[in-house]
Amino acid sequence: MSNLILSGKESLGIEFGSTRIKAVLIDENFNPVAFGGYTWENSLKDGVWTYPLSQVWEGLQSAYAELDASVFEKAGEHITSLSSIGFSAMMHGYLPFDKNGNQLCEFRTWRNTMTAEAAEKLTNLFGFNIPQRWSIAHLYQAILNNESHIDDIDYLTTLAGYVHWKLSGEKVLGIGEASGMFPIDCKTKDYNIEMLSKFACLDDVERRKWDIRDILPKVLLAGENAGFLTEEGAKLLDKSGNLKAGIPMCPPEGDAGTGMVATNSITEKTGNVSAGTSIFSMVVLEKPLEKVYEEIDIVTTPAGSDVAMVHCNNCCTDLDYWVNIFAEFAKASGSDMPKYKIYDLLYEAALSGDADCGGLVNFNYFSGEPVSHTEDGRPMFLRTQGSSFNLANFFRAQIYSTMSTLKIGMKLLEKEGVKIDRLMGHGGLFKTPVVGQKLMAGAMNAPVSVMETASEGGAWGMAVLAKYATENETPLEEYLETKVFADCKSTTINPDKNDVEGFEKYMKTYESALEVEKAAYMNI
Repeated sequence: MSNLILSGKESLGIEFGSTRIKAVLIDENFNPVAFGGYTWENSLKDGVWTYPLSQVWEGLQSAYAELDASVFEKAGEHITSLSSIGFSAMMHGYLPFDKNGNQLCEFRTWRNTMTAEAAEKLTNLFGFNIPQRWSIAHLYQAILNNESHIDDIDYLTTLAGYVHWKLSGEKVLGIGEASGMFPIDCKTKDYNIEMLSKFACLDDVERRKWDIRDILPKVLLAGENAGFLTEEGAKLLDKSGNLKAGIPMCPPEGDAGTGMVATNSITEKTGNVSAGTSIFSMVVLEKPLEKVYEEIDIVTTPAGSDVAMVHCNNCCTDLDYWVNIFAEFAKASGSDMPKYKIYDLLYEAALSGDADCGGLVNFNYFSGEPVSHTEDGRPMFLRTQGSSFNLANFFRAQIYSTMSTLKIGMKLLEKEGVKIDRLMGHGGLFKTPVVGQKLMAGAMNAPVSVMETASEGGAWGMAVLAKYATENETPLEEYLETKVFADCKSTTINPDKNDVEGFEKYMKTYESALEVEKAAYMNI
């Protein structure tokens, strides 16, 4: 048994990721002391990417139970009290409820590309980019479709907001998460009043029984109290009944916000790249962009500063499938090589590949990508008769495919003259040392750093935000710099000229082949 001694001053962060629900308990010095998890996966039902809400609770309870079991093993006692709790989840999506708290339709996740008409109309109305995955786009598309549940809406929220509401009774969101529902005015730190009015005055909205200003969650800044764990909430979280009610809760945030916190990337000219099931970059802006770009979202940090976000729906899923194929082959050959070593072997092989992948191109599209203007996806690997087809080039192409769509959006920020002093990497793509970091530096033509805490991810970042809600005497930026990351180590890899040139050559082939990808999903 370890020497873990529970003090009741620990903070808990839980994040609902695309494939994994993660729970992290941190001590007073931000060190993770226990973990829990639950694996899940979205499914495509009747054309909608979704998760059943019953699995939200099954996953939450399982992840917490695993964490609590770890604590008991180390400390000899179960968790009964905590300093604070915070919940995070995949941003965006659509979760409407009626006045009795009943779910009105299936949970529509960020992955859906079914709101093109609404997104285009709202972007034109606001003069502000509204991506398809934003909650307001889903709401307006449902209105345009004249869906039967529309008039019964009493509350609209996200997955993080839903979990927080059920555990605390509070209908609130952190400002970063709220900025993926509806545009935020960074001066007032609230929803943009002018845009709310424009939306409310639309003919097909004005005749509804509700007002948009009444059905959205209240916006809170990092550090503000967002309620307390209720008796009912404690039972929902901890089925054993050991956890006591009354624990302070911080504003629920999105995975983008927790990623910024986990990488200390919330000050101007800092950015981060989160690479897992999806991939997105977040760059904190010095000033507003001159133009409105369909490929770039404007969201906020958990403290309310403007951020340029390039979000791509597809990242490591296709790569993981290919790794599974190699793992099957290894097993069939009699090898007992563990899967993590297969990942490392393939990643490291990619480093010896040609900088342009020798003419190989891979599309990792399981769903559409608004950044590349593709409405649907078909995973697809392409090569010509004269390409250099070997393992190193093949897997380098797999890794390049995870960041190619992101590059399309990042080039627009380059044209705007957006400066990035520091680009932090985190997520599954960076688990194998050096490889993902080096290739990302070449792809983005910028130094990429990875912190030693990067593997802790968004759940750890959420736990930090939960702790900050009880220690909010200084601005969040200062709190992170002077307390959380004061002694944190990181490694930085500068872009290699050969990688930069090779990726640029690869991108020319990739962008030309987008027409092949479009033909594939239109015909298969």
